Amino acid sequence: MSDRPSRLPAAVRLAWWGTAWLRGQVVADHLIDAVLDADAAHLVAFADTGAEPLVTGLGRLRSAGADALGAALPAEGDPVGLGGPGAFNAAALEAGEAVVAVDAAGFAVLGLVPVRVGAAVTWTSMPAERRQLPDVGEADRALRASLPEAADTLARLEVARWRPEVADQLMNLRRRLGLVAPPGVPPRCVELAARGLQAREIVDLALEDDGGALSALEIQARRDALVPLGRAARRALVAAASPEVWPPDSA
Repeated sequence: MSDRPSRLPAAVRLAWWGTAWLRGQVVADHLIDAVLDADAAHLVAFADTGAEPLVTGLGRLRSAGADALGAALPAEGDPVGLGGPGAFNAAALEAGEAVVAVDAAGFAVLGLVPVRVGAAVTWTSMPAERRQLPDVGEADRALRASLPEAADTLARLEVARWRPEVADQLMNLRRRLGLVAPPGVPPRCVELAARGLQAREIVDLALEDDGGALSALEIQARRDALVPLGRAARRALVAAASPEVWPPDSA
């Protein structure tokens, strides 16, 4: 395991490593190290018992029939990774991420929404429903189409002038992030997650502020170029971290 903090969202880390642990592919120590990353603690809270250690909480999910964990990274107008009910969707949207525990047939067992206090994260359990998900191929194609379109638009808007670090990222799209994934995650999904994370970081950097924009039209053009890329990036990460849509031979 790398001693550098991961750039993956907490929901993706929990989905990957939690699934590997549920399926007996990693030991508890590796699960804890990977999910905690730079955080001090991750707990799982149930309505009847309150917060429990991560491994104990995942053990309860396993006893309830959970075979895997899948990530959700919803945003306003795009509840990707969520299937309901409304209370779970609203909590996940507010947090910006969630995890859904599913059984071997893909039916939801429970949803988990992170609540962060300082360096501690508590995954609060809530009822969840089966999800509609982009498959890996669909998410891959959408991301491949969105990246060059956004890059062309940002180049026309002179991205190098107002965000040189964004220009640097766009120039290095062929350079892949070295993500550490547990056994069982298909290599195609690891590569898709790396590209999705790269695209998400471009969007976050470019939307940090409106510096360098000379007019309201430029600001809007910038956002219009980045919203589809952000959507494609989140969908890529969700597909890469949702075992329900992984290739059959990865289970």
